Formats: sequence, structure tokens, C-alpha cells
Amino acid sequence: MLPEPTFLSPRSRAFARTRGRVGLMFILALSFLAGMTDAISFTAGGDFVSFMSGNTTRLASSVSLDNWHTAAHIGALILAFVIGNALGVILATITRRRSWPLLSTIGMALILAAQVQGLPGLAIAALSMGMINAVVEEINGLAIGLTFVSGALSRFGRGAGRWLMGKRLNGWRVQLIPWLGMLTGAVLGAYTGHAVGLKGLFFAGLLSLAIGGLSMLIPRQWQATFMHK
Repeated sequence: MLPEPTFLSPRSRAFARTRGRVGLMFILALSFLAGMTDAISFTAGGDFVSFMSGNTTRLASSVSLDNWHTAAHIGALILAFVIGNALGVILATITRRRSWPLLSTIGMALILAAQVQGLPGLAIAALSMGMINAVVEEINGLAIGLTFVSGALSRFGRGAGRWLMGKRLNGWRVQLIPWLGMLTGAVLGAYTGHAVGLKGLFFAGLLSLAIGGLSMLIPRQWQATFMHK
């Protein structure tokens, strides 16, 4: 269950529950896309484009071995991811916190990445995975991460610990949703990467465009609450 403000009327609380459920389905789709994209890139190219914790460890390892070529390669992906996050916020602000312009841009970027390939293609994919984090940042006040599931698993584990200690707080169970979405997306992405290589990013791009189209069915005021002001 998602947290619900206790000061709301029963009708408003029911409205918040519906908005929360729609938001969680949206998160599931977006995390599936992120997992698929990351797995295609890792399986076909050997690089993460959304898992920056792994890339940071790889960067440190490369530096320790004086492998500056690999370090520069990974550093470029990390930089592209950070820039993507910034661009996502800028685009979300310009488009008055609508989801479809962001997802359409991400989709076209992934399709371009499939054609370019190599480091430039991977950098474009990393840029797009940075941007996707701006699509949904919270649901009913609960922080949600799309590309960094370590945080989701950590919040789930801490919530489970508090529940075992008798603290019946809402919201911690839903942290598994982005993890499950990323896991299932990564399975499909791994198969795709093995089958067609980095050209599989084309299918991730189509999926982003499809999710963007479906997001237009979500009331605009709900989409605005999914992003920070």
C-alpha cells in the first residue's frame, strides 16, 4: 500500500489510491524499459547505461590498473547519464511536467543509439536512461527510483525490518515494483542483446514511444504530481 494523508476526506483518499495505483503501473513499465535497455547494452556491448554504481566500481578498478582508455570510456557513460538527468528535468519543466515529450525524446534517442552503436551509441543510451529518471520521481509523496534499484531494495529491507519490529507503516512493499520491473525487462533485454546486439536498442526505443503514447491517457494533473516542482 501507498501512504495516504490522514487529513483527506474519504473521497479524496479514494482518489489518491487510484492515482497511486496508476502511478505504480507506470513505474512498472518504465523500470521494465530501463532494465531492458541496460541489459541490451551490457549483453551486447559490455557496458551499463543505467547502473551507475556498477560503472563507478568499474571506473575505480580501471584507474587502479592504469587502464586509462577503459576509464575514459566508462567516465563518458557516467557523464552522459548525469547530463541526461539534468536534461530530463529541464525538458519536464519546459513541457509543464508532461510525460509524453520526455518519453518520446527518450524513444527517439534509443532508436538513434541503435543506429550509431559503439561508444557514441552507448553514451546516447546512457543519456536517455538519465532522462527517464525525471518522468516519475515520487508517487503520493513516496520517493521512487527507476534506474537505481539498490535504493529500492534498501528501502524495502528497512521497511521489512520496521514491520517486524511492530511499526505498521505503508509504502515499503511497493519498493519491489521497480525492482521487479527492471528484472523482467533485463531478462527480455538480455535475450534481445544476444540475438541482435546493440540494434536491440531500437526495440527499447519503440517501447519508450509506446509508453509515452499510453501516458497521454493519464490525467495531466496526476503526471504533474509524479515529478518534483
